[in-house]
Amino acid sequence: MIATRVLLAGCAYSALMLPISATAQEQNTGASVSQEQPVAGDQERQASDIIVNGTIVFRNRTEDPNPVLSYDLEYFQRFEPVSVGEMLKRVPGVTFTSDVLEYDAVQFRGLPPGYTQVLINGRRAPGGEADRSFFVDRIPAELVEKIEIVRSPRADQPSEGVAGTLNIVTKEAATFEGGFAKLGALINKDGAMRPSLGAAYAGRIGENTSYWAALNYQERRNAKKKVSLRFDDFTTGPLDNTNPVFKDTELQDDTRDGSDLSGSAEIRHDFGGKSFLRLQGFFVDTNRDEFERSITYKGKALNFDEIETQHEDINQQTYAVNADGAFDIAGGTVGIAAGWSGYREDTDVRVDKGDTIPELALDGTEKLNIKDDEYTGTLSYAIGGDALRFKVGIDLLDKTRNGSNPSFDDEGELEALAGSTFKIREKRYDPYARLTFEPNALLTIDAGVRYEITRRNVRSSLVDTATLTESARYNTESLNPSLHLRYAPTSADQFRASIARTVRRPNYDLITPYEQEEEPVDDNVTRGNPLLRNERSWGVDVGYERKLGRQGIFGINFFYRKVTDVIETVDTGRQNDDGLDILEPRNVGNGKVWGAEIDFSAPLDVIGLPDTGLFANYTYLDSSIRDPFTGEKRRFNNQPHHVYNAGFIHTLKKLDMSFGATVSGRTKASESNFDETVELTYDPDLEAFVERRIGKNFVVRFSVQDILRRSKKEAFLKYDGDSYQEILDARRAGDVDEFELERENAGPLYQVTLRAAF
Repeated sequence: MIATRVLLAGCAYSALMLPISATAQEQNTGASVSQEQPVAGDQERQASDIIVNGTIVFRNRTEDPNPVLSYDLEYFQRFEPVSVGEMLKRVPGVTFTSDVLEYDAVQFRGLPPGYTQVLINGRRAPGGEADRSFFVDRIPAELVEKIEIVRSPRADQPSEGVAGTLNIVTKEAATFEGGFAKLGALINKDGAMRPSLGAAYAGRIGENTSYWAALNYQERRNAKKKVSLRFDDFTTGPLDNTNPVFKDTELQDDTRDGSDLSGSAEIRHDFGGKSFLRLQGFFVDTNRDEFERSITYKGKALNFDEIETQHEDINQQTYAVNADGAFDIAGGTVGIAAGWSGYREDTDVRVDKGDTIPELALDGTEKLNIKDDEYTGTLSYAIGGDALRFKVGIDLLDKTRNGSNPSFDDEGELEALAGSTFKIREKRYDPYARLTFEPNALLTIDAGVRYEITRRNVRSSLVDTATLTESARYNTESLNPSLHLRYAPTSADQFRASIARTVRRPNYDLITPYEQEEEPVDDNVTRGNPLLRNERSWGVDVGYERKLGRQGIFGINFFYRKVTDVIETVDTGRQNDDGLDILEPRNVGNGKVWGAEIDFSAPLDVIGLPDTGLFANYTYLDSSIRDPFTGEKRRFNNQPHHVYNAGFIHTLKKLDMSFGATVSGRTKASESNFDETVELTYDPDLEAFVERRIGKNFVVRFSVQDILRRSKKEAFLKYDGDSYQEILDARRAGDVDEFELERENAGPLYQVTLRAAF
């Protein structure tokens, strides 16, 4: 599928402004701020400074005591990413297991998305995913000031990033002045047009008060093709028998259309020095329409079998209101922040089957409603000078999730199963203390401790009504120390070593005592466990970084994580009233993750090409965990061994033009489920751009993704049996019931962009 995206844009402001900007991070949230970057108020730039930029931008060299990678928006912008997800394709060790041309749930170090913490300006991002992950493709790229990868947290940063933390630092009114408007369209192969509109204005009231407001609307489309081939009648499994019987083939059209409406506003007053007060608000309204049509043909003769359609109507809203400030008091700085964020989701799923399109009839319906309200607060006090600094504070959180996941019968009548209506309330009290010792420019030692106190209450419907009649409480406390050392023997070299304890909280659906019938197989039910403990991890990072010339940088980092109390689903040995075996998630094992991350970005000054920049990164990943079903050791699900990205940008200064390309890829990964194993492979991805700058206020850019028509390939080995034990026996014996090969692709996506700043 070929698509063309045409956009007339203003400056790099976004129509979305999320809470707590980078200015207050050190005082309030503890999110990393690259010390080489100016904070708000230090330097004010016009829109044209960002839109028309003839220089090549490389990774920032930070002086944070803990390991942090920092990338300005300009590092990514020439390849015209639409969302933060598309930006992260060029960051070391980042993977996605999404469909082709989709980059939603980010995975650091190959671990499942729930192990990666996503922050926006140092605060938790409001999202509705069951594993507590956040879909980064909902954040427009033009929102972003920079991307930070926090490999190991400090004491004043949240401790939930076992695999690492993504901190998205947004633009703010105090650093820009002016307005913009954008108008554009996305044109697909079918000729349909998708509009894009936006406007924003930032200004000042007097000398010390700044403000801005923005509104943005954009539509997106991804039309994919899938082909599945299925085989059965194995005697000893496909690895020993090379002549399985062809069963059927399935041809699928999967089209995803959506729109995002977002708006933001901010007002800030500076009192002088580090003191300021700010009020922010934003919203994002996302509507997605996903339609899949599958046609199955049986046997070698490819006789028509059936047609199935699935339609998902997804409506999601995110809101936030936030206030923060910093004040010079008693020789130190007091930081305060308070805010509310809300998430709403209303999703309807309908499946129809039939022998022909006119004979399609309802086969199943499901509905998901989520309502999240999250209140946060921060109070901190920091004191000290260049050599010795001390910070103490507390982060507070009160979150409530109300949800329902009823299903419907063939007549469309509601069937609210026991536990399908639930309410989860989680309170956290996280005091922390952090001490930074910097006796000279060569050495920095940062030590701290964070004491996380969690109080969780889960209520659910015991019977098939919406009345919450069952309650379970879980309280836990965790001491999370951290220690970071930075040693810079020269102006070009720096070494880092870190150790920190992090946590991963259980998925919402795993702590809800909801009996999911026919899961994972027909004769079983899976029931959530509200008493699940948090997974905990000790992590070590050791790295070296060297500055190359004026702008270049080379870095290498080795990491190790030991994760305890890993959550897996096991057979309880009990049966419910219907005689079905009950499965339950429990803390049953431990896991280890290790690897090496290498990145390089530099201009080719040494060979006389200062206007050519090279970019490359490579990550080696490995892990070990015991499979809860077979008892054998394996890697974490969907973790590739190798992830890489390489590219270049070249500037033709006499012509005011630039062009470049990048290629990225990953090796094969495996996934082990109860009744199947999956091998996942992605082809390499190639993207390129060419741009022409026109004066001080305009840039015309042409970019293209998926030049190689990348495919996503999955190979499934499926096992069958009449009980939980029979299926496990079949797995151990290699007795495969069905073998399936699936291939998916979408085709190139073209963009033509005209940006104007004024």
